[in-house]
Amino acid sequence: MESFLPLIVIGIVFLSMSVKILKEYERGVIFRLGRFSAVKGPGLIVIIPFIDKLSKISLRTITTDVAPQDVITKDNVSIKVNAVIYFRVVDPARAIIQIEDYLYATLQLSQTTLRSIMGQSELDEILAQRDKINAELQAVIDEQTDAWGVKVTMVEVKHIDLPENMQRAMAKQAEAERERRAKVIKAEGEHQASAKLSEAAQVLESHPISVQLRFLQTLVEIAGDKTSTIVLPIPLDLLSPFMDKLKADNNKK
Repeated sequence: MESFLPLIVIGIVFLSMSVKILKEYERGVIFRLGRFSAVKGPGLIVIIPFIDKLSKISLRTITTDVAPQDVITKDNVSIKVNAVIYFRVVDPARAIIQIEDYLYATLQLSQTTLRSIMGQSELDEILAQRDKINAELQAVIDEQTDAWGVKVTMVEVKHIDLPENMQRAMAKQAEAERERRAKVIKAEGEHQASAKLSEAAQVLESHPISVQLRFLQTLVEIAGDKTSTIVLPIPLDLLSPFMDKLKADNNKK
């Protein structure tokens, strides 16, 4: 029995080297004698020790920050921009065979593409059309990483640092824009008010008695205030209808 003990130990070691267990999100790229053999997993897989070499690849989405990049925009404004990129491996074989380190390569490509896209855009476009910039970054990076079996699912610009003088200029511009809107709104209100006054004047002109009624209504409103003495000049033409009425009654008598 003792003579078989070394064989048993060798068998156990050989079995442990042959059997591999891959998680649900993992795939194993197998090279047999240096040549690509197959992609296996998940679950239990068997390889030939010393002949097969197994490289594990995770299929989960990877999130990584793109370091801040110094960029000069199309309208010659110097800014610093950083971003975050989301990507995952969709073809494990190409991710191993076509590129030495797909993580490092994808990150470097993201940095250069970020500088390139931002350099082709004006500052107002970068600030106002963030979604468009993100979509363009994602499309350009994904197109180039496709040969590596890597799928870029999303790129988001995180932060844009502006020079202090540009921040002050933008603050002044925003303040001027708010003042302009306030003046426009005030002018529109005055225009509408003048139009209503013009309509009221036309109504009063077509109905002279309305002027007298409005005058009497004004007297009632003023009398409601806590005032001691009210002196009002009364035009004679307002009293003429009453005088004519009084004369007509006297003549009847």
